[in-house]
Amino acid sequence: MNKVEGVIKGKCPNCKNGDIFETKGNIFLFRMPLMNDKCKDCNFKFEKETGFFFGAMFVSYAIAVAEMIASLVVFWMFLDLSPLKVFFIISVIAVVCSSFNFRMSRAIWIYMFY
Repeated sequence: MNKVEGVIKGKCPNCKNGDIFETKGNIFLFRMPLMNDKCKDCNFKFEKETGFFFGAMFVSYAIAVAEMIASLVVFWMFLDLSPLKVFFIISVIAVVCSSFNFRMSRAIWIYMFY
């Protein structure tokens, strides 16, 4: 359970104190999260090699698909909205959750290879 908590909070996998991300980002201000190169507490290097976070793209895709399917089920099946309204709602949810997905996918990827 400690690893799940570390991923959600965005903490260093080595010391569990330092933050992986310097800023959380804000999609409405067009700011993506900024990631620290190393942990400020234990000097753990987050990016092992060039292109290390290429695989995090696939994790982000899986998270986004799960969010979209959950939204589809809730808004179409349970609330019985029209397909066009559901499409626009899912599009908005995908944009709003993009910075969250970015942070979560990178944190998951770091913890997978720690």
